[in-house]
Amino acid sequence: MQRFTSTKLFKIFLLVAFFAGLFYLNPVKILDPARSIFLAGFSPFQKIAYTTSAAIKGTGEFISSIGQLKAENKKLINENERLLQEQAMLVDMRNENDDLRKQLGLLPRDQFKLLAANIVGQDPNGMGNWIEIDKGSDDGITEGMPVIISKSALVGRVSEVTLKNAKIILLTNPRSVINVATTQAGAKGVARGEYGLGITFDMILQTDSIQGGDEVVTSGIGGELPRGLYVGTVQDVHSSDDHLFQQATIMSPVQISKLQFVFVVLGDK
Repeated sequence: MQRFTSTKLFKIFLLVAFFAGLFYLNPVKILDPARSIFLAGFSPFQKIAYTTSAAIKGTGEFISSIGQLKAENKKLINENERLLQEQAMLVDMRNENDDLRKQLGLLPRDQFKLLAANIVGQDPNGMGNWIEIDKGSDDGITEGMPVIISKSALVGRVSEVTLKNAKIILLTNPRSVINVATTQAGAKGVARGEYGLGITFDMILQTDSIQGGDEVVTSGIGGELPRGLYVGTVQDVHSSDDHLFQQATIMSPVQISKLQFVFVVLGDK
C-alpha cells in the first residue's frame, strides 16, 4: 500500500480528484467561468440523454397500452359473442313460440286431452324409426297412446315409457301397423311402416274404390287409436304381388327432421 501511494500515478489521481472537487464545489465562485463552459459543452449530451430516457419511457408506456388494448379488445369480442348467442337463443325461442301458437290453433283440443312435449332424441341411424320426448309416466303417458301434431296429423304411438321420458314409434317404423281408411270412399286396410322410408297402405280389397289423392285417416277399428287422425294422402295405387289386394303408398305430412315438439293424446274429453 505504501509503495502505491508513493507512485506517480497516485499523485496524479490525488491532483485530479482535488481539482474535480474544487470545480464542482466552487466555494469562492472563482471557477464559474470554467464551470459554465463545461456545462455548456455537456448540455447537448444532457439533452440527448434526457430525450433518450423520455423515448424509452414513452416506448414502455406505448407497449403497455398495446397490452391493455389487446385485453380490452378480447373482452369486447367475448361480450359480442355472448350477445350474439343470446340474440340467437331469443330468435329461436320466438320462432318456437310462434310455431307452437300456430299448432295449438290447429289442434283438436275440443276433442282430446293433449299434452305438449319437446323432442329430445331420435333414431341415431337416421332411419326415421323413433323419437324420444321429455314427458313420461309422471305426466300421465302410457304405452300405446297416439302422438300427433297440428291438424290431427298422426306421428306415431308411444312404445316405451319411463318416469320422465317416452319413446315414440313413428309410422315409418316397420313395427308400426295401424288400421286406416280413406275419407272419400271408405276403403279400409292397414298402414305399415317401410323401414323408415315411408308408409304402405296394404290389405285393401280389390272391390274397394281408391285412387291417388285420397286422404287416409285412422279407422278406429280395434280401438287402439281414435278414429279420424290424419295419416296422409294416397299415391301410386297398384295390386299386391299375389293380386288378392290393392296396395298404395301413403305420403305423410309429418317431417320429423323439422319437428321440435309434439302432442300426446291422453284421451277423449
